[in-house]
Amino acid sequence: MALFRKALAVAAAALSVTTLGAGVANAGEDSAKAVLRYTEHGIPHIVAKDFAGLGYGYGYAAATDNVCELAKIYVTVSAQRSRYFGPDGEGYPSLSEAKNNLHSDLFFQQLNDSGVVERLVSQPAPQGPRPEVRQVVSGYVKGFNAFLARTGRSGITDPACRGAEWVRPITEQDFYRHFYSIAVTGGLGFVTEGLFAAPPSGAPSPATGTPAQLSASLRDGLGKGGLGSNGIAVGADGTAAGRGSVLLGNPHYPWHDGRRFWQSQLTIPGRVDVAGASLLGMPFVMIGHTADAAWTHTVSTPVTFGLFEVPLAAGDPTTYVVDGKPEKMTSREVTVQVRQADGSLKPARQTFWSTRYGPVLNDVGGFPVPWTAKSAYALRDANAANLRGLNTWFELDQARSTADVVRALSRTQGVPWVNTIATDRAGNALYADIQVVPHVTDELARTCSTPTGRQTFDADGLAILDGSRSSCQWGSDPGALEPGLFAPARLPQQQRRDYELNANDSAWLANARAPLTGFPRIVSDQDTERSPRTREALLTAEAGEFTTDSMKKMLFADHSLFADLAAADLAKLCASFPDGQAPSSSGPVPVGPACTALASWDHTYSLDSRGSLLFQRFAARLANVDRFSVPFDPKAPLTTPNTLNVGNADVQKAFGDALGELRAAGLAPDARLRDGQAVKRNGERIPIHGAQGFLGVLNVMTPVWDPARGNTEVAHGSSFIQVVGFGGRGCPDSSTLLTYSQSANPASPYFSDQTRLYSRGEWVKGRFCEADILRSPALRVVVLR
Repeated sequence: MALFRKALAVAAAALSVTTLGAGVANAGEDSAKAVLRYTEHGIPHIVAKDFAGLGYGYGYAAATDNVCELAKIYVTVSAQRSRYFGPDGEGYPSLSEAKNNLHSDLFFQQLNDSGVVERLVSQPAPQGPRPEVRQVVSGYVKGFNAFLARTGRSGITDPACRGAEWVRPITEQDFYRHFYSIAVTGGLGFVTEGLFAAPPSGAPSPATGTPAQLSASLRDGLGKGGLGSNGIAVGADGTAAGRGSVLLGNPHYPWHDGRRFWQSQLTIPGRVDVAGASLLGMPFVMIGHTADAAWTHTVSTPVTFGLFEVPLAAGDPTTYVVDGKPEKMTSREVTVQVRQADGSLKPARQTFWSTRYGPVLNDVGGFPVPWTAKSAYALRDANAANLRGLNTWFELDQARSTADVVRALSRTQGVPWVNTIATDRAGNALYADIQVVPHVTDELARTCSTPTGRQTFDADGLAILDGSRSSCQWGSDPGALEPGLFAPARLPQQQRRDYELNANDSAWLANARAPLTGFPRIVSDQDTERSPRTREALLTAEAGEFTTDSMKKMLFADHSLFADLAAADLAKLCASFPDGQAPSSSGPVPVGPACTALASWDHTYSLDSRGSLLFQRFAARLANVDRFSVPFDPKAPLTTPNTLNVGNADVQKAFGDALGELRAAGLAPDARLRDGQAVKRNGERIPIHGAQGFLGVLNVMTPVWDPARGNTEVAHGSSFIQVVGFGGRGCPDSSTLLTYSQSANPASPYFSDQTRLYSRGEWVKGRFCEADILRSPALRVVVLR
């Protein structure tokens, strides 16, 4: 309580910088719901007496920066996009893979009609939200609504929703529906389009694709909408000082729409004090640190859904057979209102079908699994009953050690599709893939997989099981909070004093010196090729002797492992072409200064590197090309595969095509990265360093290529970046950067300020301890009453 009173005293003393005007000095402890203390770049440090006040402060501050993005989320989960925007616009890819507004609405309306979220909310913890979480959520909703009441629709400064009728006060139901949509991102949200299945009409059904096609679909789609990350936890033995720890949190998330991160510090004196970032609209720090522990998450490899193929009764495609007995599918007709060209509303309807296993579908991420007269496929989403994640992040926000992190993950079992990398002041480094995973053992897969399922399970961990036998249902563990899931004790976790890391590969090489082996295939594979990004992370971690400064420099060095493996050979290939002409799809292309640029390139994606753009466009064309002449060796996973396969005609043509692409975009083969990779914000061109993960660059940036101008936008990549160090007894040594800045509102001073910082390779000083907050030259105080 003393800290809260001190915050109010600071508010009184800071009247010259507050925007609330007279009266703040008289704000008493009982009348203030929360105090917002803004430091550089609009980062709020929110102090409250209780959880309801903390949620209130978060909701008000988040709406201040991003009311339009939040309103888009709530109009989406309430299934009203077609009402306001018409049926044909592009859905909302942050929350589902629906191809248009109509399908988005029908998808969310069938979830809403099912009452699943309300049933989960009504349960006590651990299945439902714990009491403190309910208080935070209640406060968040009131804080969001208080902001909207204060500004009104017409007072919103963001042109994306100023005066829009779809901006409205929200309810707790809206919040819980939003979190549920996040939980099912890797399951129902991934297969949204496939749920629009109808019983066969007698017309020929589309052919089922090959297992290889399904694998490609999974690899393309189970990145969960451009989601990826690096997490590197360095324990005491890996630090330069031989004590303490250093954590890099580096999620690679979309730069646009509702999967934005937003940064804050949340404090209830004596109860919770945590700093970091959360997905927009989630009033808990999801990636961050306390006074003594820090954590991040990376998207993990377990497939969090499974398919069941069910045989159908003869002559009745809506009756299926289990253990020789017929069962009727259930159906639900869903209705949504759709805006017409004249502004009127008309209903649109869709019938969804379901089995005991889950909904019937006919497509998995673009891969057809047709509903025929003989069989149908049903999906089971392991996160279909998961609101527990709210409890997970509530508990993580109070962690003081890596042991606390493991306890929070294990007790709540709510992490939906990410793993956790953490450090603490005692010098421990943790990797834990304690998340929701379908309980499909290798034995169950061998016994019950369909012919296609046998291949998809081995290749990707996707179970396609025989739904005609009840014995083929997912198993369960006594320690699991929900039937059908693996218990935490069955999942990979490891704590060491040197390092633990993940870069979206499986658990196998979280530490190259201590491989994690022996897990079911659905949990983790082993002895398989690691991505260039994982190899770069491991080679970096193996070098050791980290400080917070060296970790920051390492990330922004933008080094490319794939360049180390291939650029010199590519330069020699370039110089070997007869008459200086490289083959391409459209005929010979002059190499010009390309060979010299590649030979002298420093193998980084820094802004002034020459040859990087050419190599980027070349590598982007190698997805299905046999690129290496030395294959992967599981006994040398950090150094194989290697050596560019320069004799492959497809490799040679990819180089010529890359030269042609640069020429068409008006870029020379030796152009600097800054010449061809930038974003534009409020008319200002901001160069962007970094590159795609397939190049073995840790600082991932996935740009949008404009054939006439080069890379002109970022689709997804490094988003909220944090480096946190612990040593001795002092305040955590932290630096952060939110690459796209705090606000999506172009009228905000925090719309692109951190994007400019990122371009310059600069960081934001972490201000966690009270003295650091009060020393901020940008300190601005807002008291919410």
